[in-house]
Amino acid sequence: MTQFAAEAIAETTAAPSSRGIAVVTGGSAGLGRAITRGFADAGYDVAVLARGHDGLVGAVDDVRRAGRRGMGIVCDVGENEQVDAAAEQIERILGPITVWINNAMGGIFAPFLEVSPADFTRATQTTYFGQVNGTRAALRRMKPRDRGVVVSVGSALAYRGIPLQSAYCGSKHAVVGFHESVLTELLHDHSRVKICMVHMPAMNTLQFSWVRSKLPQHPQPVPPIYQPEVAARAVVYAAEHPRPRMWVGESTVGTILGNRVVAGLLDRYLGRTGFSAQQTDSDPNPQFADNLYEPVAGDHGAHGDFDDRSLHFSPQTWATMHRGRVLAGVGLAAAGVTAAAARARR
Repeated sequence: MTQFAAEAIAETTAAPSSRGIAVVTGGSAGLGRAITRGFADAGYDVAVLARGHDGLVGAVDDVRRAGRRGMGIVCDVGENEQVDAAAEQIERILGPITVWINNAMGGIFAPFLEVSPADFTRATQTTYFGQVNGTRAALRRMKPRDRGVVVSVGSALAYRGIPLQSAYCGSKHAVVGFHESVLTELLHDHSRVKICMVHMPAMNTLQFSWVRSKLPQHPQPVPPIYQPEVAARAVVYAAEHPRPRMWVGESTVGTILGNRVVAGLLDRYLGRTGFSAQQTDSDPNPQFADNLYEPVAGDHGAHGDFDDRSLHFSPQTWATMHRGRVLAGVGLAAAGVTAAAARARR
């Protein structure tokens, strides 16, 4: 396995007063790139951890264009020593970390028995242990200060496994158990450090262009597909309004609640449809070389190949982020109905 030193490769000049220092793992592409832009636009200085040099340079340029300080560090989040060294360097150069976003992931699209033990371990090391290592590095610094927020990117697949993604689904399930354990420890210690999980729907990201795949056709997210900015806005919101769990997208809500009620029915349904639903023969863009062990060269941004099929807005997510307005609206509607009923009785 290639070792990546925790080396800062780019840094912006001084910027006006910041709302804090945000760290985004896997922040050079896909959802992580959208999250990086979201925090910069919200007034945070942003440090990005990823393996690929080109994407890091592009992400830091995004932060600079938003008028914020940015820092890119070549780092493999599956290696605890690299993550801790990166955190140390961030605090020395940018300042105390305010928010840490665990976003980096890896995966393989293939039936379980076609996934080699080495590949399964590698995907788990990035997707699960990457979150463990990031949380450890953040809490080691936040707990003594008694402030800070850790946001871990989860998935609807953390509650409902689907075919062809056993390593990813297993890792996301594990992250839920890990998150709940650490959450209860912080509550026991009466710590003011907050830890959150934001569970995501299918998104139009680079995952499907460079994931290791043994499928006969191009992998695709299972519709409905959301643009990564929908999820990125939710992550920024969770960092500023921390709660233990947050769901993004109507499909995430349906998947998690449906699995609680009709898990057996979903087993059979996914057994029939899950293979074909995750492949497409209509994508004109070939996959890049896969990024399981090595980063893919180039700066590829946030979006994947499915812009024409992706949603830019989620009513459920908007309602979650504006609960005060929703409750006020419900209250006004209820008052109106009550008043109308009273007039009718009179």
